[in-house]
Formats: sequence, structure tokens, C-alpha cells
Amino acid sequence: MFDKFLALEAQADPQAGGMNWIVLIVIYGAFFFLLYMFMFRPQKKQQKALRELLSQLEIGDVVLTSSGFYGTIIDIADDTVIVEFGNNKNCRIPMQKTAIVDCEKQDSGSQTESK
Repeated sequence: MFDKFLALEAQADPQAGGMNWIVLIVIYGAFFFLLYMFMFRPQKKQQKALRELLSQLEIGDVVLTSSGFYGTIIDIADDTVIVEFGNNKNCRIPMQKTAIVDCEKQDSGSQTESK
């Protein structure tokens, strides 16, 4: 009986084995596509937004550093900024622009208070 099964298998279509490889390649392709869409693409968008934020820094903006401190930008150079922390006007620290993770723009217009 086992001999009959081997004989039937030998007569099977030789192209059927090739389909398994195509299916495997399609599955791997779909896996890598989903990996790109859910992991790498959002990270690249976040990096682009951070580069744009750092290029639009201006003197007087309130920034959040990677260490969690809020400060005001006093001076901007190529790769560094001088940030003033707290109420003490003598606490000015130079740091790299890459240490800034968020920025709140300074209000350019005057605000009116409603009572």
C-alpha cells in the first residue's frame, strides 16, 4: 500500500512544488511591508518633525529638554543653544540642539485679559 502512495506521488505535477516557494515569498514580503508600515515609517515621521522643530527655534522660545527641564532660549549658534532655567537669571546653560524635545513658541502679539 505504501508503494502505491509513492507511485502516485511520483506522478504528481512537478510544478506544484514551485507554488510553495511563491507563497512563502509573498508571505515574507507582506511581513516586511507590515514591519515597515508599523515600525520604521512612524519613526521617520517623528525624526522629520523633530528636525523641523529644531530648525524653527527662535530666541525667547520656551523649550523642554531631554532631561525634563523647561527653559527659555537666550542665544542660538549652529549646533548649540544657551538656555536660561528658572527665575534665577544667572542660570544659563549651553546645550546641544539635539537635547531639545519640545518647544512652545513665544507669543508675538500682545494678549488682552478678559475680566
